[in-house]
Amino acid sequence: MGDAHRIGVIGLGVISRAYLDTLVGRSAVRITAVADLDASRSAAVAAELPGVQALSVVGLLASPDVDTVLNLTVPAAHAEIALGAIGHGKNVYGEKPLTAELTAARAVLEAAEKAAVGVGCAPDTVLGTGVQTARAAVDAGAVGRPLFASAAMVTPGHERWHPHPDFYYTAGGGPLLDMGPYYLSSLVHLLGPVRAVTGASSRLRTERVIGSGPRAGERIPVEVDSHVSGILEHEGGALTTITTSFDGVTTTAAPIEVHGETGTLTVPDPNHFDGEVRLLELGADQWRTLPPSAGYVGAARGVGLLDFVAADGRRAPRASGELALHVLETMTALLRSSAEGRRIELSTSVERPDPVPLTPAEKWR
Repeated sequence: MGDAHRIGVIGLGVISRAYLDTLVGRSAVRITAVADLDASRSAAVAAELPGVQALSVVGLLASPDVDTVLNLTVPAAHAEIALGAIGHGKNVYGEKPLTAELTAARAVLEAAEKAAVGVGCAPDTVLGTGVQTARAAVDAGAVGRPLFASAAMVTPGHERWHPHPDFYYTAGGGPLLDMGPYYLSSLVHLLGPVRAVTGASSRLRTERVIGSGPRAGERIPVEVDSHVSGILEHEGGALTTITTSFDGVTTTAAPIEVHGETGTLTVPDPNHFDGEVRLLELGADQWRTLPPSAGYVGAARGVGLLDFVAADGRRAPRASGELALHVLETMTALLRSSAEGRRIELSTSVERPDPVPLTPAEKWR
């Protein structure tokens, strides 16, 4: 365990449990410290984990016992924590989006390059067998030349289940910045980076009602658009139409469909690691389900951090800061396009991440 990569976790909200379940007990990494603005929360988590210190946020950022900071704070704090980690010579791996706005995201990557440290970012669901099997099929020519794709995410809003949903409706939140990273990261894996976007969005309700927990019935303000649609122009020529919404009940549309000259492929929910990939080939009368052929089998939150650690400078991590920056620019450009009523060309690009070969759970764990 002495040679394990040392992880310090900042932010111990709902999502942290999924990360801890994946990371604790792995030979490649060791949780050494945790921190939260609520000191009692960090003390309680540390008490569950032998050898883990409960520190202040400032103390964890400066700790010599941390190699990489796992940043699980709310989006508005992502940049501050990332820059703090980098300033102390540490790598940082964060929840999505990379930051709440684009200028700060650029600053994070520029600071990391100067400090010669790494930046990684969720989502890592795209590294599971669902999206990776779909990517392998597209790359193998299962649909012929990809021509266009569709992506749809429709929910009535996270306030129905989250006890403290405020941040979903402030800067860095909304359906696009919250859920869009799953879909856009998948689309980059499937079709490559985006060169330009055209967007439209709306905000038809100015407040939401919390539906569960100690604040049930409380009204919270909506400060961001709650429905976003757009067209993505991929560098390879394919087009994607995307809808992300906190204003509908549900949809029967596939989360992602890729349409090519000789077939159509349905991609499972990119918010999950696995799921059914289906193909209907031109001239066929029935869909067929493709067996898993790529991806981390049985993956869970945190597999992207393990991939980040395993890269160790020898290759680009698959859940990289560069991918997260490109995804963030794509999303912010969609919102700006909606506000300005025009097509916007992107300034960033990114290489498609390396595909994940089919990797049994015992190998990546």
